[in-house]
Amino acid sequence: MVHLPQDSRERPRERLQRLGPRALSLTELVALVLGSGGPGIPVERLSQDVVRSAVDREDGALPRITVDTLLSIPGLGLASACRLVAALELGRRVAAGAGSPTRTRIRGPADVYRRMGPQLRELPQEEFHALLLNAQHVLIREVLITRGILDASLIHPREVFRPAVASGAAAVILVHNHPSGDPTPSAEDRAVTRQLAEAGRTLGIPVLDHVIVGGRRWSHIDPPGK
Repeated sequence: MVHLPQDSRERPRERLQRLGPRALSLTELVALVLGSGGPGIPVERLSQDVVRSAVDREDGALPRITVDTLLSIPGLGLASACRLVAALELGRRVAAGAGSPTRTRIRGPADVYRRMGPQLRELPQEEFHALLLNAQHVLIREVLITRGILDASLIHPREVFRPAVASGAAAVILVHNHPSGDPTPSAEDRAVTRQLAEAGRTLGIPVLDHVIVGGRRWSHIDPPGK
């Protein structure tokens, strides 16, 4: 008996139910998130325009696409743009293990990258975070310190250590990204590390490491006097 293929016009939601999400193309997944198209524009066409817009950008990465970029696509409204960006962020956080009920123990910079890499490596701008640890180096919480170009003059130690003190942290790990994809530490990175390590020694909350995420690579700076 010859088995005929499934109807090629089967909608993405039926294909997902029957075959699972891995069987769907990127445009089909985007179409499911968008839900519907714009005036006179079917959702299939709109999802193709979204993927094409991401590919045409300089970094060519859908996870980096912004609400403003999506709003420049004819037929795509604010609600759909926000829904798609939220879905992409949810995927990043799930990949990073954010919200997981398991306790995350940080044993070294590779653990920091596993935790923070999915969240930071696709960002178009720099973000500087502090990981607050207890005495067993288990993560208590993660704090966003700044967003934008890293500048030692703009990162005041109180922004790092005030939440550390409030959370009863025993140690801190610094982590930020290089949107260029090159994780090599800059002179400014080393200056920030020195500044915060000195403040940590004064407060009795040592800075254990400073991890730099660059695409799918990482490097780190050993704080002086650690």
